[in-house]
Amino acid sequence: MSTVEKALEHLKKGDLDQANIHIKRVKASESAEDILLLGEEMMQLGFMEEAKDLFQHLLAMYPGEGELILSLAEILIDMDQEDEAMLTLEQISPEDDMYPSALLLEADLYQMQGMDEVSERKLLQAKNILPDELLIDFALGELYFQQGRDLDAVSSYKKVRMEHREIGGINLDQRIAEALSASGQFEDALDYYEAAINEKLEINTLFEYGLTAYQAGKFETAINKFDELKELDPEYHSLYIYLARSHEQLEDLDNALKIVKQGIKYDQYNKELYFYGGKVGLKHGLTEEAESFFREALAIDPGYLEAALTLMKLLMHEERFEDVLETIDNIKKYGEDDPQFEWMSAVSMQKLEQYEEALKHYQTAYNSFNNNQEFLEDYGFFLLEEGDRHTAREIFSKLLQENPANEEYILVLERLDENPNLSL
Repeated sequence: MSTVEKALEHLKKGDLDQANIHIKRVKASESAEDILLLGEEMMQLGFMEEAKDLFQHLLAMYPGEGELILSLAEILIDMDQEDEAMLTLEQISPEDDMYPSALLLEADLYQMQGMDEVSERKLLQAKNILPDELLIDFALGELYFQQGRDLDAVSSYKKVRMEHREIGGINLDQRIAEALSASGQFEDALDYYEAAINEKLEINTLFEYGLTAYQAGKFETAINKFDELKELDPEYHSLYIYLARSHEQLEDLDNALKIVKQGIKYDQYNKELYFYGGKVGLKHGLTEEAESFFREALAIDPGYLEAALTLMKLLMHEERFEDVLETIDNIKKYGEDDPQFEWMSAVSMQKLEQYEEALKHYQTAYNSFNNNQEFLEDYGFFLLEEGDRHTAREIFSKLLQENPANEEYILVLERLDENPNLSL
């Protein structure tokens, strides 16, 4: 057994004292090839500190050797010594064959530090040296994709895709599809998703395929892909709301609600799924079921403002004004507030004949809704009922300015002008 093999055997056993004895023997008496072999094997085993020492020893024997410098830099990166790795890479001469590889590694380091512009410059510099090196195009594509420069990423990826379907375990069709989808080119992305799925069926890619089809308005395709995903992994929670929405877009409300209920079985604390189920229920005319969904959403998140507002609008429509006020009180306990609360409170208290409180809420809501026609009508007619004809005149005059042809506003103002003391 060679000294290198003995050193590795002791390392694998965890006998570091004996391993170090043999490592020193290798450094002192073995060839550079054996030292390099031992260093590379120790890198693979994760003994970075020992590997670092060996490569530094080799560099002392062969100063400026680009391949050794690059290996040492990689070790330093694995040891989270990025600054030292950067200084090490700078030792590689531009005339060295390893210089483009050093530029690629520098680009990775700068990207890790959030210095994307410098990273891009390093990659373009490497591209200028090796214009046909597809690995550089791939690195540029990854950088652009991470930056959100999706069309630039697509351009780089497509150059690689002409010769390779996959690099470093990354499917090029999937990457192109993701970048096209992110740029809003949903239909163009679908063919690449199809190619990626045909190459390797992967559930996340299948979900993205279905989502992109949904965004492209290809709802039948979306349903097919989400159904396929549901068969593969029924606990993939994110699929249910988009599958339900796809059915809704095709006016298939029965299946939309069915899918919502299926999703809730697997994701019973998903407030968005309950809320969406409530909206579908309303659209389907199932008001009791819709209310139940909204209340379940609020049970999960009592401060869920959107669900509370939608529930209150339903209660207003059903003239359940006490329930409206109770819902407002409940959500305010959780620190939520919205100008619509004042408007709904005003109308509810008016209907419950709590006129003084109603007026206070109308006056507060006016600050937010003084250009909202529906609110101004509510406020204006309330003022007429309460006998505040002066303020009512101001409100209806404002309404008439916005809608000069409205006969109701004209009639109200004419009657006010004919007899200022007349109750309407």
